[in-house]
Amino acid sequence: MKKSIGIIGVGLMGHGIAYNLLRHEHRVVALEHAGNQPMGELLGMGAQTRTSAREVAADSEIVILCVTGTPEVESVLTGAGGVLEGLQPGAVVVDCSTSIPQSSQRMAAAVEARGGRFVDAPMTRTAQHARAGKLNLLVGGDPVAVEQVMPVLRCFAENITAAGDAPGSGHRLKLLHNFVSLGMAAVIAEAAACAQRGGTDPKVFVDVLAAGGGAGVALDRMKPYILDADPSGLQFFIANALKDLSYYVDMASAMPAEHGIAAAVASTFDRAVQAGEARTMVPELVRVLAQPKA
Repeated sequence: MKKSIGIIGVGLMGHGIAYNLLRHEHRVVALEHAGNQPMGELLGMGAQTRTSAREVAADSEIVILCVTGTPEVESVLTGAGGVLEGLQPGAVVVDCSTSIPQSSQRMAAAVEARGGRFVDAPMTRTAQHARAGKLNLLVGGDPVAVEQVMPVLRCFAENITAAGDAPGSGHRLKLLHNFVSLGMAAVIAEAAACAQRGGTDPKVFVDVLAAGGGAGVALDRMKPYILDADPSGLQFFIANALKDLSYYVDMASAMPAEHGIAAAVASTFDRAVQAGEARTMVPELVRVLAQPKA
């Protein structure tokens, strides 16, 4: 059964999600926003736009959030003209952003108080996977609500993992995942920078890692930059990496759980942000770290 789906956040990931929803003949209503990717293709496929989150929610059975992080999720849900002001009874809010689990619990309670349901379904993989409809989703929330939105999620996800029934379960698992994946990328970047400073041939460096303990997805994504200065293998801003690692440190601190390595990785990304590289892609961390320290 085709649904009326609102989407807030048509950026690198959200554009691919909207594209696949339209490809599966769902009705899509998107929030107009300066941060959206060009909308021409989606509009040509039948997407409509609204000027406020309230209007998007009022016209949707399911509202998908694909924004930067916790402050943006809270603002778009609870702020003036936000989703909660227009939410239809029985509608489901699906948060595909990366958020702090404690905030997700509060947002779920706010959505439920308005007669809706909340599912957290953060993504892994890249914008290319979003476009191909092959994202990984880590889903947390009430099983009834999850089952209600599952056909829609399958339009843009290849693998869907049940993270737990409690709100925030998906976001907790996403932060664990991103700590590991971004941590490995940072380790490879630092090693590649050291190799560069020491005169090691980049191809030999990559080949040795690939044939040994450095093999894996992180190396595959960093390799194009190490060899050819091509950052497209991991289209993720350094500022977003810092945000995710900071969220992980906050989550682990609250448990409390050990997080010394995570704090060190976060400080590495913070150094890059402070150097003016916030909107630089993660693979370019190699270049940043290869620069002489002041």
